[in-house]
Amino acid sequence: MSRRALFILGCGLLLGGGLLVIYLLQQLHPYDKLVNHGPAPEARANPYLAAELFLRQQKLEVQRADGLDELKTLPSAGRTLLLLGSRNRMTPGQSKRVLEWTAQGGHLIFVAEEIWDEDKQRSGDLLLDQLGIQQLLSEDLDQQDASEDAEDAEDAEDAEDAEDAEDAEQVIPRQRLRKPARSPEHDYPQLTKLYLENEKAPAYLDFDTDYHLYDSQNRAHAWANSDGATHMLQLSHGDGLVTVLTDSWLWQNDEIGEYDHAWLLWYLTQDTAVTLLYRADRDDLLSLLLRNFPLALATLGLLILFGLWHVGLRHGPLAEVASRSRRQLEEHLRASAAFLLRHHGQAHLLQGLQRDIQRRARRRHPGFERLPVAEQWRVLGQLTRLPASAVAKAMRPAQPTKRSASEFTRQVAHLQTLRNAL
Repeated sequence: MSRRALFILGCGLLLGGGLLVIYLLQQLHPYDKLVNHGPAPEARANPYLAAELFLRQQKLEVQRADGLDELKTLPSAGRTLLLLGSRNRMTPGQSKRVLEWTAQGGHLIFVAEEIWDEDKQRSGDLLLDQLGIQQLLSEDLDQQDASEDAEDAEDAEDAEDAEDAEDAEQVIPRQRLRKPARSPEHDYPQLTKLYLENEKAPAYLDFDTDYHLYDSQNRAHAWANSDGATHMLQLSHGDGLVTVLTDSWLWQNDEIGEYDHAWLLWYLTQDTAVTLLYRADRDDLLSLLLRNFPLALATLGLLILFGLWHVGLRHGPLAEVASRSRRQLEEHLRASAAFLLRHHGQAHLLQGLQRDIQRRARRRHPGFERLPVAEQWRVLGQLTRLPASAVAKAMRPAQPTKRSASEFTRQVAHLQTLRNAL
């Protein structure tokens, strides 16, 4: 192919590629796409973070408390304390301290946690029991109302029968009662309604309708009701104020923006400083370690297990038991010597060797036993051609005290050398 043809082919390919790029660029259209990565780590760690930020936006002073110990230094006047966490470990002393703090002018807001036990005459919730407030199940309340309505209906029927018997001649036609028109405030029977003075419409709140608060001592001066239960009570306590709720989940991050939940939080805390207490008790050391250092604790547990396993192992294989058919005389002698050493001691073995040497010396030198000790050692030196010092070390009397293994072995070696020389 000539150069001219190659040049024309290259220009055509370049022109076609440029046209293709222009076409593709015309087909591309920029657009914005929002990627939802879920809540931030701060929101996942704190379910009431949105409520805290909302209160700060209302120019309120908001702080967090780690435990009830901070009540010792926390002022009561002009402050609201929100107990939003679990109180199942609260002690009677702590509950008394909380109510004393409230009586000095503070505003306490907490959530009822336990159901009233009719048999025990208490609920187990220390704050509820001391304030005389009972939390009941709405279904139990409905059954009680139904039984009371049935009794009232029976009483009414008995009264009508009595009137009919007295006025048998006079017939009074019954009039059908007309059901009143439904007012706008009953458009949401499942919601809790809070009525305020000088307000035409109530505030709507989505409390859990399965629970009902009952003021057994008739101390409450404000409340909020749904269609069949009470979910908020407010009463005075000393110079302070107590607000009891059936649940506080309506102030959590995913619910505070619904209905009038945020407004209720502002209404209860307005013109005060706010202290948020997410936990009414302080975790013990083990709970803190399990929550913050689970891997470290697991590693420590494995190290302890491996250490016990290592200590429990035998160092080396087990020695096989020798068969009876292969045992030799040397093994029996070793076993006998070990038995004598274990039961009679070192002195017994040494004395046995010394007596054996004396017997051999009497055979080679008559009258050896009648000689003095020093003369006996001299004769043994002549018979064995060993120095007197070696004979003295070997024939010296055995001490009752236990010797070291090296000393015992050395004296036995001297005795064996002396005996073998005779």
